[in-house]
Amino acid sequence: MSAPRAYLDHNATTPLRPQAREAMLAAMETLGNPSSIHAEGRAARALVETARGQIAAGLGTKARNVVFTSGSTEAANLVLTPFLQRDQTTAEIELLLLGAGEHPAVLAGHRFPAARVESVGLDPDGALSLAALANTLQCNTGRRILLALQAANNEIGSIQPVAAAAALVHAAGGLVVCDATQAVGRMDATFAALGADALFFSSHKIGGPMGAGALALASDGLHIREALVRGGGQEGGRRAGTENVAAIAGFAAAFAVAKESVTSETERLSTLRDRLEAKIAEIWPETVFLGAKGPRLANTSAFLTPGQKTQTLLMALDVEGVALSSGSACSSGKVKSSHVLAAMGLEEKAALRASLGWSSTEEHVDLFGIAFAGVAKRIKARRTVA
Repeated sequence: MSAPRAYLDHNATTPLRPQAREAMLAAMETLGNPSSIHAEGRAARALVETARGQIAAGLGTKARNVVFTSGSTEAANLVLTPFLQRDQTTAEIELLLLGAGEHPAVLAGHRFPAARVESVGLDPDGALSLAALANTLQCNTGRRILLALQAANNEIGSIQPVAAAAALVHAAGGLVVCDATQAVGRMDATFAALGADALFFSSHKIGGPMGAGALALASDGLHIREALVRGGGQEGGRRAGTENVAAIAGFAAAFAVAKESVTSETERLSTLRDRLEAKIAEIWPETVFLGAKGPRLANTSAFLTPGQKTQTLLMALDVEGVALSSGSACSSGKVKSSHVLAAMGLEEKAALRASLGWSSTEEHVDLFGIAFAGVAKRIKARRTVA
């Protein structure tokens, strides 16, 4: 029998929910291409459109404004373009503003030339500086602007002031695209709450299957003049390729559960996170918890253990049966310097991140505590010998 493990890396991906699995299995019994007009095709199309309607209603937009993609990365590449336009405007967006802590999918995935991109700084808690944004907007008065801002940071969980930032950008005549990948199912990520013009997120972050995601537009008046994936004209001509019916069905099922349970899960996960952080502080009092002084996701704890190599701690904890991470899982398979920490004014290369989810329990947190105590004891013993 294998030893028990504690999976504490839900910000990277979260286990498939039973409801999503059931929906996918049922969808796999449906034969037909959703673009075909015969009965089998119409049955597949019905599954896709039902899912589209569920996600649109949950976000507060119309079904026709939801585009299914392979995930957040593709959605970011699709929507972050100079050809994102409101109503009948044909002029290109002149300047893309990026929060300094954005995910690599946004930092590297947009379709703007480098000369038309500027970064907006963070405050010490990892949130976008509204003062810096206001100054940047003032310096670029008269230019057509697009702001890309995540709802919550993937590395440290800091909740971003999207609504306040959107108010500033809209007053300047600009548009706002929100990366809601870490926010859906963990906070109010509706258009009404965020105030963004578009948002996107991934299925596998909320307990759905990998390989599915959605880009949602707030209104009919927003258009993407130039598609990223071109071909057969699916998804209203905005994303070609046969829809992944089973994945989309599982995605919608996971979305429904995640949205329904967001309030209760926020309370439950914040209690687990506090329990985890109390254990860390008791074992390693010098630990610094990042973003803890500002609003942050209930499920995320990012922390620095002074004088210790992040990669060494990750490997040691993995051996002890605990899965954590350091920052974004999408950067690479090895620990790199964190651009988020650098934007917060910290010199450390990377932080450890524990992120909880729907399958997390007190037993997982307690197993982490035992493992962390063992690792810390061995490290301190080596110091004494040295």
